[in-house]
Amino acid sequence: MKTRHKRLAIIVTGVVGLTVASLLILDAFNKNLVFFHSPTEILEGKVSVAPGKTIRIGGLVEQGSVKRSADGLKVDFVITDLNKKLPVHYEGLLPDLFREGQGVVAQGRLQDGNRFVASEVLAKHDEKYMPPEAAQALKGGTFAPGEENKKP
Repeated sequence: MKTRHKRLAIIVTGVVGLTVASLLILDAFNKNLVFFHSPTEILEGKVSVAPGKTIRIGGLVEQGSVKRSADGLKVDFVITDLNKKLPVHYEGLLPDLFREGQGVVAQGRLQDGNRFVASEVLAKHDEKYMPPEAAQALKGGTFAPGEENKKP
C-alpha cells in the first residue's frame, strides 16, 4: 500500500470515527433534554405525554393554594400560567425561594391526566436581583463590604 493510500485510509477512518462519536453525543443530549411546558399546553393536549415519562411544568404558584402536611415534607399546590391550573403534589424539602406568586419549574410525572406528582421543584429567582452593595448605593447610602452601614 502506498503512503498516499495509507494517509487517505487514516483520514477516512478519523472522519467516520468523529461522525459516530458526534451522533452518539447528540443522541445522549436528546434523551436527557427536558423542556418545561405550561399547564395550558399539558391540559389542552398540545404536548404528548407518555404514561410514566418525566416532564417539566412551569408557571406561577397560585395565591392561597399551598397546603403543607403536619410534618412539612408533603406539599400540595397549584401551578398556573394565568390561563389554566394544574395541581401538584411534592414530597421533600422546597427551595428557599418557593412561595405563592413566585415562578417555579416542577419535574415529575402526570397522573390521572390532571394531577402532577413532582420529584423535584425548582424556584425561579427574580430577574431584578441586585447585590446588596448596589441596592444600598442606589438608595443613596454608602456601603463598604465587610463594614456596617452607619447612618448619622
